[in-house]
Amino acid sequence: MKDEGGEPLSEEVGRAFAVTKRAQLTAAGTQAVVPIPLHWRRRWTRGYNQSEAVARALAEELGLPLRPGWLVRTKPTPQQPTVSVTARWENVRGAFRVGFRAPVRGVRILLVDDVLTTGATADAAATILRGAGAAQVTVAVLAHR
Repeated sequence: MKDEGGEPLSEEVGRAFAVTKRAQLTAAGTQAVVPIPLHWRRRWTRGYNQSEAVARALAEELGLPLRPGWLVRTKPTPQQPTVSVTARWENVRGAFRVGFRAPVRGVRILLVDDVLTTGATADAAATILRGAGAAQVTVAVLAHR
């Protein structure tokens, strides 16, 4: 899914995820779906963001709005599997910000990523969204290492 051309697969996996986990995903009363963003350089190199493709299909299947601009990656970070567990937390410190004029205050957000390893990326992103006033951030991932 992380290779160029993997977008259709990512979308199919997102649809299957929504169908099989619909009860759990809707129980939180989510109002918007936000994917973990890639830094613009990695997105340009890869050609797409796999988390956004998964989130797009998930949002469509659940009838929720997709809000990819609500979270922005501000700095490039090494791919997490290539660094130590300790370094992963440091890598994502300061790596996200809320998008310009993103109306997150009071919104219950479903934050979507493809893989959760240590939780550093999801934690950093959720912290930024909560700090901007999100009422709740629920993390949905396809796999956990």
